[in-house]
Amino acid sequence: MSLKSIIWNGLLLAALCLAIFLLYRIFQQYSLEQIVKSVGSIPFSNFCMALFFAAASYLCLSCFDLLAIRSLGKSLPYRKIALASFISLSLGHNIGFAGLSSGAFRYRYYSRWGLTTEDVAKIILFCGVTVGLGLITLGSLALIVNPEDAARLLRLDAVSARLLGAMALIVPATYAGLAFFIRGRLRLWRWSFQLPRFSIAVAQIGIGTINFMFVSACLHQMLSVFGDVAFFRSVTAYVLANSAILATHVPGGLGVLEATVSYAVPQEASIGALIAFRCTYFFIPLALGTTLLLITEVVFRRSGGADEEADERAEAQSV
Repeated sequence: MSLKSIIWNGLLLAALCLAIFLLYRIFQQYSLEQIVKSVGSIPFSNFCMALFFAAASYLCLSCFDLLAIRSLGKSLPYRKIALASFISLSLGHNIGFAGLSSGAFRYRYYSRWGLTTEDVAKIILFCGVTVGLGLITLGSLALIVNPEDAARLLRLDAVSARLLGAMALIVPATYAGLAFFIRGRLRLWRWSFQLPRFSIAVAQIGIGTINFMFVSACLHQMLSVFGDVAFFRSVTAYVLANSAILATHVPGGLGVLEATVSYAVPQEASIGALIAFRCTYFFIPLALGTTLLLITEVVFRRSGGADEEADERAEAQSV
């Protein structure tokens, strides 16, 4: 066994242990009785819609990787991209430091499918930029459409909140403008960045925004059970919560998500709604992603063993 295989096996074992530990932490913070009771308090139709929106979000996230690979001029079957993206992000969202943790799993899959370390690094950066563009765009729309809640949370007046939202839209507009006019490398002082094609830049902004709208819709399905909450109030709550999670890097946003949403919508953010949302968007994907990781590792090892046997037979015949 090569040194590279030993290192990866160690990292894989550590990741699996961490996933099990995260499951333990979830059940430690919320008892199984609380989780069952919270999910049971959500009407079946709301829970199914929440699952649909969560699945749609992970579908959008796979499109982040698809766009990144297209921008590199590479080609992979979408089923492989979707598999790598879901496993990487379902674990990365829960582990924390999503760019690094999900990046390790991305490298595991994409390197087997012919991409280099540099390619994977560019994919991680591209996806990070897409997340930022989507969060800024949706946050700007929330400030413009729902300035009252944002003004209360940010301690501003409604006019200032709307103005802040309009100014924040300059960021995605500038990104798309640079991709349209420069069409190459952007140089800033000592750094240079390869800009994507204009069509891909626009797709980044659109899909990034839609992804966060789906997550907000998933949260809205849970909050609306316990009160009449407008959709853009849920958007405001989730944008703030996700920004706090990205800033703190707390694994799975445990405690940060609940505290921020409770502050944003104090009347509707019951513990039942928040636990049900966590189960839908974090816990269920984590369980599925861990299962798929184990299955694909078995498949990889079998195919790797077959490849090694074929190489040995070819060497023997050549001798």
